[in-house]
Amino acid sequence: MIRFSTLDVEMPPIKPQSVKLWIEEVVEKHGKTVGELYYYFCSDEKLLEINSERLGHDFYTDIVTFPLTDCETVLSSEFCISVDRIKENAVTFGRTYESELHRVIIHGVLHLIGFDDLTDEEEIEMREKEEEALKSLFS
Repeated sequence: MIRFSTLDVEMPPIKPQSVKLWIEEVVEKHGKTVGELYYYFCSDEKLLEINSERLGHDFYTDIVTFPLTDCETVLSSEFCISVDRIKENAVTFGRTYESELHRVIIHGVLHLIGFDDLTDEEEIEMREKEEEALKSLFS
């Protein structure tokens, strides 16, 4: 099950059914199964509050991922996504808002699958996986 909700913003322009199928396709490609994935779209300020309260982090970010289980094959998580940060990052990186929105949506899933972005090498691999996933969505 994949659900999309908002906390303090309007729902961003996504096609829920298409995006759900896309997420499932990416997850299955990596030999995993979708359990329960909950996406919450919010403002920068709301995500800063969540990031601070739940993780002790005092900085803005585009997405925070909260795994609901430690199961490695069935992916379940809550994702909090800042639409403000997505808008800003789209401009900064010369992407469309739609592309950046979908990149962030799949970024959280890729973390659950096992990809990280802490080192330069990991970040390069993460970007490659994001681009690969985006190509399958927009092709």
